[in-house]
Amino acid sequence: MEYSQQINLENKRKLNLLLKELPKFCSDYFRYLDTRNTSSRTRLAYAYDLRLFFQFIQQNNPIFKDKDMHDIPISLLDQLTSTDIEEYLAYLSFYENMEGAEKTNGEKGKARKLSALRTMYNYFYKKEFITTNPPSMIETPKKHKESIIHLDKDEVADLITAAESGSSMTSKQLALHEKTKYRDTAILTLLLGTGIRVSELVGLDVKDVNFKYQCIRVIRKGGNESTVYFGDEVSAALMEYLELEREQIAAKASPEHADALFLSLKYTRLTTRAVEKLVKKYSGAAHINKKITPHKLRSTYGTNLYKETGDIYLVADALGHKSVETTRQHYAATDDERRRLAGSFSGSIFQKHQKGDTPS
Repeated sequence: MEYSQQINLENKRKLNLLLKELPKFCSDYFRYLDTRNTSSRTRLAYAYDLRLFFQFIQQNNPIFKDKDMHDIPISLLDQLTSTDIEEYLAYLSFYENMEGAEKTNGEKGKARKLSALRTMYNYFYKKEFITTNPPSMIETPKKHKESIIHLDKDEVADLITAAESGSSMTSKQLALHEKTKYRDTAILTLLLGTGIRVSELVGLDVKDVNFKYQCIRVIRKGGNESTVYFGDEVSAALMEYLELEREQIAAKASPEHADALFLSLKYTRLTTRAVEKLVKKYSGAAHINKKITPHKLRSTYGTNLYKETGDIYLVADALGHKSVETTRQHYAATDDERRRLAGSFSGSIFQKHQKGDTPS
């Protein structure tokens, strides 16, 4: 079974457990989502968001305070107003979860949770199980544009050097580094050289790498298969890892993990969390004064590709974005840089002109 299939099965298992908590009527809604070709990850995220919503209802409505969430009737949806939805969004700014941990949500988090409510309400409203649709009356929280954090060429060089050499590490870190330096260098080089998501990276198997055509087969977000090409730097880093490190670890891996391209020292497929910690470790060792994550390495690739080509459609395709508008929103700042460049270019027209010159 491929890694993406394993993840889908695990997400479905988690969703089935959540449906035992959520109100009974939610089962119809999630069966509908399944027919709409939504990803298992999206359905699971919506289930968590809806559970949080119904927890809020239980905490703030005395009628349902002592009632099991699973027994909340669908008639509740008609009893709520747009004011109730607004109060819920305000609650999301700061609250305690079931484990007592403090949580916050910005515009992005609130927008996603409102989207989960809207799609559920829309389903039951269209099916005529309810007669009101208060979430449709609420404006989506305005998302502020965030500048893209990416590495410049010097920072990329420093990051790769830190992975290769283990510079600025403690003796304990260096002992571990000696066992993983080729793997870690290959991971950073692959992220920077292809722009793939960290979830796509950890899902790679050895058979997904084709050195003859310098490409990898990835399972994109949503389950679509795609071919991603890489350059000589990525090819060399992957080859070194496969020849000098991986085989020793793979020999002790269980059949479940033996095909994974990137393995941990526990002889299991590397996790997204492990890659996040790896990127943080080396960006610190390289003394990069930015908060660097695997997604920032993806942004670095996308930014450089757009600067080199100016082709937003190519960038969207390379990054696996379903909509080019998603890409355009992310790289609007780069567009501004290109416009400024156009403005400064006009200065070359006047470079020979000096104030007071008399035309000949």
